[in-house]
Amino acid sequence: MHKTLSLGVSLFAMLLLLSSQVFAAPQSELWPTWDNSNESNSATFDHSQWQHLLDRYLTEQGQHTLFNYGAVSSQDKAVLEQYLTDLTSLDPRNYRQSEQFAYWVNLYNALTVKVILDEYPIKSITKLGGFLSFGPWDDKATTVAGQSLTLNDIEHRILRPIWNDSRIHYAVNCASLGCPNLAKTAFTAENTESLLDAAATQFTNSAKGASVDGNTLTLSSIYEWYGVDFGDNEQAILKQIDVYRDGKPLKDWSGKIQYDYDWSLNKP
Repeated sequence: MHKTLSLGVSLFAMLLLLSSQVFAAPQSELWPTWDNSNESNSATFDHSQWQHLLDRYLTEQGQHTLFNYGAVSSQDKAVLEQYLTDLTSLDPRNYRQSEQFAYWVNLYNALTVKVILDEYPIKSITKLGGFLSFGPWDDKATTVAGQSLTLNDIEHRILRPIWNDSRIHYAVNCASLGCPNLAKTAFTAENTESLLDAAATQFTNSAKGASVDGNTLTLSSIYEWYGVDFGDNEQAILKQIDVYRDGKPLKDWSGKIQYDYDWSLNKP
C-alpha cells in the first residue's frame, strides 16, 4: 500500500512539474553552425509546392485562417512529402540570409502541417509528442545538412537568435486557433517584410491578439511567453503591439492585464 501511495505521489508530482513547464517557453539560444550564409549566391528556393497546398487547403473563418487537414488528398500528402524532401536536401547556409529566413519559416510551417496530418484526426497539437510531453516541439522533425532538427531548434536556436525580430512569432504557426494565422502566401526573400508586417497587423488587431473588456485587457499568451522579444515588460510590449494595432493605443493601459491562448486545432 505504501509503495502504491508513493508511486501515486510521484506521478502527481511529475504531472505538476509538467504543467508548470507548459508555459516555460524556450529561450533564444544560438546554434552557431547555422549562422552562416553566402551572400553572393543569387539562387532561390522553390516553394511552389508549399504554395499549392496553401492555395488548396487554407480557408478564412472570422479572425482565423484554418487548414482543412481532413480534406488533404493522398496526392497532396505526397506533394508535401516531396516539398520537405527537396527543401531539406539543400543546405540553407549556401544561400543568402534573406533566402534562409523564408526557408526556415516555410520549413517550420510545412513540418507542423505534416505532424498534424500524420496523426489526424486530433483535437490539439498538444496531444502529440512523447510520454508526458506537451506537444511535439522537442521531437525530431527533420534532418538538414546532416543535423537532426526539432521544431524548437528551428524557432529558438535558428530563427530567433539569428534574426532577432519579434515578428517571427507572427510567422511560425503552431496549428492552433490561438496562434497567429498561417500565412496564405509562402515566404520568399522578396515578400518577407510585407508578410511579416501583414501578419503582425492581422494578429494585433484580432481578438486573439489583444482585446479589451471593460477594465480588463486580454493579450495573447505569446506576449507572456516571449515577452523578452517584445520588450520584456508590459509597457514595452504594449508599445510594440501599438505599432501595428489600429484604434486606441494600449501603451498607457492602467487596468488589469491577463493572458489567454486557445490550443484547439486550427481546422474548419
